[in-house]
Amino acid sequence: MKGYCQTVPMPLHPQARSLLEAIEELDQPPLEELEPDDARESRAALVRPSLIEGVVMQDLDAGGVGARLYRPAMVPDGVPTGLLLWFHGGGWVLGSVDGHDDLCRSLALRSGSRVLSVEYRLAPEHPFPAGLTDAITSARWAHEHAAELGADPDRIALGGDSAGANLAAVVAQLAPVPLRYQVLVYPVTDARRTTDSYRENGDGRFLTAAGMEWFVNHYLAGGQGSEGDPRVSPLLASEQAVAASPPTLVITAQFDPLRDEGVAYADRLADVGVATSHVMFHGQIHGFVSMPEFLDDADTARAVIAQALATAFR
Repeated sequence: MKGYCQTVPMPLHPQARSLLEAIEELDQPPLEELEPDDARESRAALVRPSLIEGVVMQDLDAGGVGARLYRPAMVPDGVPTGLLLWFHGGGWVLGSVDGHDDLCRSLALRSGSRVLSVEYRLAPEHPFPAGLTDAITSARWAHEHAAELGADPDRIALGGDSAGANLAAVVAQLAPVPLRYQVLVYPVTDARRTTDSYRENGDGRFLTAAGMEWFVNHYLAGGQGSEGDPRVSPLLASEQAVAASPPTLVITAQFDPLRDEGVAYADRLADVGVATSHVMFHGQIHGFVSMPEFLDDADTARAVIAQALATAFR
């Protein structure tokens, strides 16, 4: 059976419930009441240095786009590996390479692959299509310079979480370079925000419906795109565009406003013949993969992603 089935509803995971209660006790203003710079400062203050060791890092220029390369220390510098380009989440407005450092370290170390984390431009200072343009530029640059990065140009994957997964999905549809695989973690695929999961989970669970409206409005502030544009909502792309995607892993969370559009995109990929795996984490909330210090499922999801990458790059 396709799609999300509610015949056996699951409760909110106890760890997720405790985390949400702790966030509520901080008594911070809602995202939609903040200016972007204030929201970025608030989000950055929550980031803690990663404790993951065994990874060699290098900040570099990916064709005019900032990026950070991760290599597992156990992999000799001259040995080519697969390369994952990661686009961080944050609603196209928040987030950074630093904020996703722990996740990228983990994926590099567990998969035995190199990871290139991309610092694409953020809205509203750089509205759509600036972030997407940077994502495409970094993918082309990584393919062209794969050997210099210690990677195999025939083993390149795209990945991202939330808005970063949106960028990955659109780039995969445009197929500017040959791609081996794609990882979409609770992706934004339909910016129109009309699904049942928005009505069920739109208030009080880390990501809210009002927060997503704030993100989308900032992303489209330049007037060059719309919620119905397939470059903004990849679920609405043509069958030919969706079919251009490489084999894909989609991860969704039960208590996430984005749940249904993630499920729908996994179904659409499968319908057009793309080899697709979909894993829903019942009881979990949006953003859980970035919170391993609070949520055990984050570690599980990272292991699933890393194994999928290792298999795809083999």
